[in-house]
Amino acid sequence: MTDDAPRSLGIVEGDDSVGGLVGALSARLAAAGVPQARDEARDLVAALLDVPRFWPTMHRGAAAQPALRDAAYAAAARRAAGAPFAYAAGRAAFRHLTLDVDERVLIPRQETEVLVDEVLRAVGTDAGGTAIDVGTGSGAIALALASEGPFERVIATDVSSDALVVARRNAALCARALRATVEMRHGSLLAPVSGVRARCIVSNPPYIAYEEAAALPASVRDWEPALALFSGAEGMAATSSIIRQSAALLEPGGVLALEVDARRASLAAELAATDGRYHDVRVRLDLAGRERFVLAIKD
Repeated sequence: MTDDAPRSLGIVEGDDSVGGLVGALSARLAAAGVPQARDEARDLVAALLDVPRFWPTMHRGAAAQPALRDAAYAAAARRAAGAPFAYAAGRAAFRHLTLDVDERVLIPRQETEVLVDEVLRAVGTDAGGTAIDVGTGSGAIALALASEGPFERVIATDVSSDALVVARRNAALCARALRATVEMRHGSLLAPVSGVRARCIVSNPPYIAYEEAAALPASVRDWEPALALFSGAEGMAATSSIIRQSAALLEPGGVLALEVDARRASLAAELAATDGRYHDVRVRLDLAGRERFVLAIKD
């Protein structure tokens, strides 16, 4: 993001003001029963322009070009229909990156930003090596590691070819920020990287049990891709497979880092600890103090 005038959709001085657009969007959202409609309208405009959220307020007298107005009305219609904010805007912030997102990928979350912090802390600053992001979705983790980490190469895998379309687009959008080469590979879990030696393997895999679907918020259950949400074996199938498969690919001293269901963090940690090929297995907390991440070091 930048405090300067937005680049992609743009604004010019004139009669059709940004403030007027926010007001019109607010009325549409309020009529659809969207809470805090004025704030949401402002934030939609800011997201579309890729500027700080209060930029539209500070520049309410600026005039929006037709491309911005058309995009904003379309986004408001999606939001009024129940789409999560990120899907309505088509964009989500992840660390210092702005990513394109839609219903083909999970919406990146703050918890996963903490997972990246855990990985960067664990691998240190020595340059080189390969990081593997399993189940990359939008590419959020892979691109963050490629832009912030010390790696020479980052490989992102996903079983969903649709998700990889989004991830590749985001890699192109973020190209100027990347310090490592990024490869996108199609296939299930670690199958696409057989034979690769990795300094780090990281994943935010599907970890919700199928029978828990009804308890999810409708904004998650009805909109986000089931393939990225649900896993068999009471939510542990993907996590268990990644723990088993990663040990054959990690270099000695390599880092395995997983985001897990807080209710199953101890089980995931136990699987790594009893595997026999890892040591220093740790459970880390998320921003809400929940057991959310499991890290292990390859022997």
